[in-house]
Amino acid sequence: MTGPGTNTFLLGRREVAVIDPGPDMAGHREAILAEVARGGGRISHIFVTHAHLDHSPGARILADLTGAPVLAFGDADSGRSPAMTRLLEQGEIGGGEGIDRAFSPDIALADGAGVETAEWRLEALHTPGHFGNHLSFIHGDQVFCGDVVLGWASTLISPPDGDLADYMRSLAKLDALDARRLLPAHGAPIEAPRNRLHELARHRRARTAQVLAALRESPGTAGELAKRIYEVGPELIQAASRNVLAHLVALGDLGAVHNDGNLTENSVFYTSDARM
Repeated sequence: MTGPGTNTFLLGRREVAVIDPGPDMAGHREAILAEVARGGGRISHIFVTHAHLDHSPGARILADLTGAPVLAFGDADSGRSPAMTRLLEQGEIGGGEGIDRAFSPDIALADGAGVETAEWRLEALHTPGHFGNHLSFIHGDQVFCGDVVLGWASTLISPPDGDLADYMRSLAKLDALDARRLLPAHGAPIEAPRNRLHELARHRRARTAQVLAALRESPGTAGELAKRIYEVGPELIQAASRNVLAHLVALGDLGAVHNDGNLTENSVFYTSDARM
């Protein structure tokens, strides 16, 4: 699901910002350090878009080696929406895939916070949806967008760690920037950001319509609906089920779908005109 792996970006020559150092892999870390040394600089800041295991575990050891602080929105529980916090407290909805529970930044960056040196400036933009503590980083007319926008697929949204309503708002925030280029954490740069952002928003609206159409035919769990809606192999059906669950949670908040009892990952959902 990460395509060719996690992109680590280096910004600057003398005082170098590392964005998303990735997993704790010695070879990758050595490549980062070698590239910085080749330019005659030093790592001055380590930025993390969010606390997933393919993004953040490499940050702490790199910080220990270089003395650079780790900057992020907060720990793995930060930034979760009130709706997702309630679901987490119920403890029956699953989730928790790939979270770096040990992650904690040295410096917490609020939405809109700026960090700059003589060579570069980054502005933090809180873009939850894929994950609660997700930050994007604005650099002039470009944006390091982490996992919110990918070039070849739509990102995973798995409640209670991800929130579809937050995700749609984050797409709108990025769209409002009118950036020249998006630099995702997986895959190639996105050279037509507005087109891609609108495409992703349309995709989610179309998926919502598919979920509602399937429920009007008959009630079902997120897993059952995913098998009816998606055309993917068995290795991706669990991720598809989590995405469907995100749509069901959002639709439930709007009163468009219902389930009986506490919401769980195996709850049976129905519409008012197709109740069991």
